[in-house]
Amino acid sequence: MARHYYLTRSGRLRRKDNTLQFELSGKNEDDKTAGNSVEGELDRDFIEAISATIGQNIGEDFLGDLNLETQVDDQVKAFGNESDTETKTPVKVKEKRTIPVEDVDSIWSFRELELNSRVLNFLAQKKIPVHFFNYYGFYSGSFYPREYLQAGFLLVKQVKHYSSNLKRLKIAKELIGAALHNILRNLRYRDSRGAELMKETEVVQTEVLRLEAVKTINELMACEGRARAAYYHAFEKIIKRDVEFKKRVRRPPDNMVNALISFTNGLVYSSVLTQIYRSQLDPTISFLHEPGFRRFSLALDIAEIFKPVLADRLIFRLFNNGQLSEKHFAQDLNCCYLKESGRKIVLKEWDARLQTTIEHRRLKRKVSYERLIRLECYKIVKHLTEVEEYKGFRAWW
Repeated sequence: MARHYYLTRSGRLRRKDNTLQFELSGKNEDDKTAGNSVEGELDRDFIEAISATIGQNIGEDFLGDLNLETQVDDQVKAFGNESDTETKTPVKVKEKRTIPVEDVDSIWSFRELELNSRVLNFLAQKKIPVHFFNYYGFYSGSFYPREYLQAGFLLVKQVKHYSSNLKRLKIAKELIGAALHNILRNLRYRDSRGAELMKETEVVQTEVLRLEAVKTINELMACEGRARAAYYHAFEKIIKRDVEFKKRVRRPPDNMVNALISFTNGLVYSSVLTQIYRSQLDPTISFLHEPGFRRFSLALDIAEIFKPVLADRLIFRLFNNGQLSEKHFAQDLNCCYLKESGRKIVLKEWDARLQTTIEHRRLKRKVSYERLIRLECYKIVKHLTEVEEYKGFRAWW
């Protein structure tokens, strides 16, 4: 079964014969301080479990800048060809690791990564998307190989559903309805464990009841905005740690909770985009969010459903179990972000959560959380082709 590879160290990604090779560069200047860093608590089991850190020693502080220009379809700027690379002053290679390409589902880069057109062509041939995150750990863009499953018939259907206000609104309502249902599941679960969230729950429930009367996308987005404001207000009660969180702040995050929300939302978005690529859907044609120039807006649509289930529940557990604390975050001017020690903890738990299975009520078999995202794409395809009406995923646990 193909896995996700998380690159948390600076290096160079090359094609070696018919597979990939990651060369750890000499730019990881903090390697010499590894013995004293908090990341030393993690060992090689982390690497073997989720193929996360490419390198033998992950006990290092890996903060660095993502020196890439990324914008969706052509978001990755190639760093020249092989001959160009060889004429430059060589970077000291500290270690090489082979990545079996047939074992790769997607690659996630959280540090400075050098690659060239030969690698990108190889990744496209093997149908492997690459997601890039910047210095602060926030999503920057993706290398999205050319679609290999896209069908003209479905593309026409998708465009028709977007261009029809009635058809678009129907799908958008279901997306928001499912997202608010999953938010309510979180609130009611935490309320039953003493968080006292009745007020916030009632606000979200009110917005759910308003959805039926909504006539435009803007009204729908307003309902969603009010519900999420109440939901985020509940975070301070749910998180049983001494953290300050009054409201959602995005650009840039101003505290630990906002930083973690931004980081995990980026993970959800990237996961959804990967699953859309494995379906026949066009990622640029959406129903809730407005399609924009060079943005995968359909991934934003579907991500709304899975943020409460995948990202928010993970945030609550990481804080309440004491896995994350102030030492895992850094403050740069007015921006708060995860250190590499914190990112590794989150990525380990994130990958484990994607592979966690549940008994699917309809399929009568166990499916992973990651598979649930793929199934959501298939349900939209069935709706667009008029096989079955779309019903968004609603958690039952």
